Amino acid sequence: MSATTSDFDAKAFIKGLPNRPGVYRMLDAGGTVIYVGKAVDLKKRVSSYFRTNLDSPKTRVMVAQIAAIEVTVTSNESEALILENTQIKSLRPRYNVLFRDDKSYPYIYLSTEHPYPRLTFHRGAKRGKGRYFGPYPSAPSVRETLSLLQKLFPVRQCRDSFYSNRSRPCLQYQIKRCTAPCVGLISEADYAEDVRHAILFLEGKSSVVIDALAQRMAEAAEALDYEAAARYRDQIASLRHIQDKQYMDSDSGGSLDVIAAAVEGGVACVQIFTIRQGRNLGNRSYFPKHLEGLAPEQPESELISHFLTQHYLSRPEDIPAELIVSHPPAEQGLIEAALGEAAGRRVTISHKLRGTRARWRDMATQNARQALGQRLNSQATQLQRFEALQEALQLDEQPQRLECFDISHTMGEATVASCVVFDINGPLKSDYRRFNIEGITPGDDYAAMEQALTRRYKRLREGEGKLPDILFIDGGKGQVQTARNVLEELQVPGVRLIGIAKGPGRKPGLETLYLSDGGEDTILPADSKALHLIQQIRDEAHRFAITGHRQRRQKTRSTSTLEQIPGLGPRRRQNLLHRFGGLQEIARAGVEDLAAVNGISRKLAQQIYDTFHQDGY
Repeated sequence: MSATTSDFDAKAFIKGLPNRPGVYRMLDAGGTVIYVGKAVDLKKRVSSYFRTNLDSPKTRVMVAQIAAIEVTVTSNESEALILENTQIKSLRPRYNVLFRDDKSYPYIYLSTEHPYPRLTFHRGAKRGKGRYFGPYPSAPSVRETLSLLQKLFPVRQCRDSFYSNRSRPCLQYQIKRCTAPCVGLISEADYAEDVRHAILFLEGKSSVVIDALAQRMAEAAEALDYEAAARYRDQIASLRHIQDKQYMDSDSGGSLDVIAAAVEGGVACVQIFTIRQGRNLGNRSYFPKHLEGLAPEQPESELISHFLTQHYLSRPEDIPAELIVSHPPAEQGLIEAALGEAAGRRVTISHKLRGTRARWRDMATQNARQALGQRLNSQATQLQRFEALQEALQLDEQPQRLECFDISHTMGEATVASCVVFDINGPLKSDYRRFNIEGITPGDDYAAMEQALTRRYKRLREGEGKLPDILFIDGGKGQVQTARNVLEELQVPGVRLIGIAKGPGRKPGLETLYLSDGGEDTILPADSKALHLIQQIRDEAHRFAITGHRQRRQKTRSTSTLEQIPGLGPRRRQNLLHRFGGLQEIARAGVEDLAAVNGISRKLAQQIYDTFHQDGY
């Protein structure tokens, strides 16, 4: 079913849609598919795009380009999910989140039909007769495993054409990486034993191999064949070393993938770790395109949903029995059912975990954040963003140094200001500074900002460091005016001042930039590289401020004035802090207010009141 009119009549088209599951394709005036989506109810889902109050700027832009919509009705939602994935991969619409389609994962191939089987690297269609082990996340991980196998079990890795034309052993035999079956220096039975051990190793059953080798070592020693016994001993030692290095949990021999997502500054990373029979085969990073449509509240969950369908539905033979994820995907039950149907067995998606699996999840999350940080801070990416910032702000020259300030506190307690610095190479962490704010009315962010800026730029004015080209303030017009007053008071020239105010609902991509030079306030497009740079530096300032605030608050509370009051134990201190939120509020409270707290008598309330007021609170 489709509509193809020059002036798309949404109301008329929606009227004819069924309340059935299916897939819809949105086309532009040139007939190009710009978006593919699935729906439990086609009529409700498609009509939602034509509301007058669409929140997402990206969706508004996309809807404005719709010249036609095609739909395919399916029998159930699972079928719609599979069809959506297939069409996203074949059509690659510009408004869908797209992952690089890597169908040719590498494997290790064993040509079991040959009397002397060969182990080799394999990528592509599995046409040859034999066994395939994998998939491995990268070619280096396959080559590393093949190299280990050569040292442990000298099964040949040469091409059949090379093997068939040998008249004497090759170099691999000389360095003890092969037993030269090509010239008959090993029997078929002994060679088959090495092949069997290699298969057990690739299946994750190293303990079985070690037991077998230990038995053969004992037999060789008993027969006084000490050279063979020493060889078995060395194999056992190497296997145990590999076990310690590669096996994440000797008690867990299952196959699973660990998937983590991280999103920041308009860039996203999905990290996947491949675990087979308890052995960590390695990891791989994906950086998807077209992220504008991700839900701002839970972008990681939505990203994982897209990844699971795009990554696994086209390669059902690679779907493990368990998928561990950093964030629970939307429509988890539906995705589990679709993956299970494709794999022909049950597939579970796990998020809330303990023990070893929780450590795997945390490890993948840490790696995703690390890879994303490297991507964000790569020189090429940063250069593009700095150039985009110059263009967006219509600057005569490209800025070289950016600074951003943020304030963090809890109800006025332990206020900390942060200053982070970026240049063309990314964050300059050696130039970061924190300021413990003192002597202001608790909760007065303007006074806190004034104190931090004064302390920072008074030193810079005296020659202690470099002035920035642009100073960003996390806040609106009030904070910008405060910063302008400080710079004027200190006579700091040539610094462009910009405030970053969060958008409606604090959604990323809707920030307003307040310019101090009299220019119009600006909202940059959500896909702007300049905005992504501003978001990155703003988020880093926020992270640095809140970390310092928490450290200061913890230090304050661990050496609290409350601890000096006789009769005020840990439980009563906790009750007070819970009731008032912090020391500042406790200090302001009257005797009656203090006595109303559970466990605080009037006499003790008077002691607390006197302690704070005698100490000058």
